[in-house]
Amino acid sequence: MARIPKRVADRFVREVPKFQEVLRNASNRDVNEADTVTIVADILSRVFGFDKYTEVTKEFAIRRSYCDLAVTTDEKVQYLIEVKAIGMELRENHLRQAIDYGANHGIEWVVLTNGIAWEVHAVRFKRPIGHELVCAFDLLELDPSQEDSQQKLFLLTKKGLSKAAIEEFHEHVQIVNRFVIGAIVLSDTVVAAVRRELRKTSDGLRVDKEEIETLLRNEVLKRDVVEGEAASEATERVKKGVAKARRKSAAKRADDAV
Repeated sequence: MARIPKRVADRFVREVPKFQEVLRNASNRDVNEADTVTIVADILSRVFGFDKYTEVTKEFAIRRSYCDLAVTTDEKVQYLIEVKAIGMELRENHLRQAIDYGANHGIEWVVLTNGIAWEVHAVRFKRPIGHELVCAFDLLELDPSQEDSQQKLFLLTKKGLSKAAIEEFHEHVQIVNRFVIGAIVLSDTVVAAVRRELRKTSDGLRVDKEEIETLLRNEVLKRDVVEGEAASEATERVKKGVAKARRKSAAKRADDAV
């Protein structure tokens, strides 16, 4: 995970509790979307470190529509924010709206929030356009003095953008998840290791890798971990990783032999 500068961490500790109180009061008053946008813009400035006059744009034009907020640094839009009223539950159609904004403007990162609940998504530029959840948090439940909470907040900060924190976090999420771990468990290397260990338990035990793989797939791992698009993508990622490691090992052996 990214190393958070002390001044940024200190800003979290100082500012987040203030906005937690602001959000609680706004929620009790059930403020409308426009007022929620104003609060979110202030959070972008005072918590995340952006200049609200030059780096935060309200009603950002995208084709014939407008996204609530756009965050820009060095004349580049870094991420878009679709804001809903503080009392409104975030829904799939809201997310689709935010993803469409990002896709139509070629922006990789989009945020959906009602001020309290925050979702950070990566836009997947393929056909059809897709998305991946990078991080989600409830701002009222965060403890700004704790590293785990700080890491989530840091993704959306100006300093975090300069350190590619969101890209690093997204890569971690893509690799360290149940689908990739499931694919690793079903890989030839792990199946072979299980076979070796089983044979140690009984002299002369005969078991083939197909039987082990079937048991793992059907009786050990959950079905949603080994089936579907996410599982297939994880399997391909693991295969490519294994192939890359083998090529690297072969090249090293070749160099050592010279």
